Amino acid sequence: MRALAIAATGMTAQQMNLEVIANNIANINTTGFKRARAEFTDLLYQAERLQGVANRGGESAIPEGAQLGLGVRTAAIRNLHLQGALANTGNRLDLALNGRGWFQVVGPDGETLYTRAGSFNTNADGQLVTLDGYTVEPAILVPPETVEIVVNESGQVFATLDGDAEPQLLGQLTLANFANETGLEPLGGNLYRETTASGAPVVGVPADPGYARIHQGYLEASNVDPVKEITELIAAQRAYEMNSKVIQAADDMAGVVSKGIR
Repeated sequence: MRALAIAATGMTAQQMNLEVIANNIANINTTGFKRARAEFTDLLYQAERLQGVANRGGESAIPEGAQLGLGVRTAAIRNLHLQGALANTGNRLDLALNGRGWFQVVGPDGETLYTRAGSFNTNADGQLVTLDGYTVEPAILVPPETVEIVVNESGQVFATLDGDAEPQLLGQLTLANFANETGLEPLGGNLYRETTASGAPVVGVPADPGYARIHQGYLEASNVDPVKEITELIAAQRAYEMNSKVIQAADDMAGVVSKGIR
């Protein structure tokens, strides 16, 4: 019975959907996390009767055919790069992006990676780094005698040194934009990598047209909506149950046939 195989693809799809929802809920408090959504497409169709062919020689074409779908498959897991809420932390090295753009960091192999999580710190050399110790690009070096750091919306980093009345400019943060943000490859650790699908990064200055503004002392929260996730979780569970009911019904129908033969 084809219904068994069709319903099995539906159960597999809903299992994948459940796993995506579970990952969203697990990262509900992850800084800069972007929720994902599973996308599905139908499988091939098996033609029982083709439309458009003549019913008999020389007669009118059949207006409708009979084509049976063979199930569903996962087409993509799309990361939804929507703005998350800004949470005030009071930490002067916490930087949130309000708008489009990505911080650039130097990965372990010297590769440039991208993140929205602006929970930065300084290492032993005074360099601005991520929580995992990756250096922010362009490099910002904070002098050890710094008593206050100010980062404005345009990404300029100022430091007031002990004994100085006027702050001095330490550097300029830049942001990267991509033509297709959903094409970025997630690596974990709030990091993403450029791919052919995402296109090359276009680097610009914060607060310029098309680029985010930087808010010091804030972090961008996850854009996961708990109510929406619970609703989709219930829907996925019900869809899984319905597919299992189809398998049970098909098995019962096959049992009636086999009993009739005996």
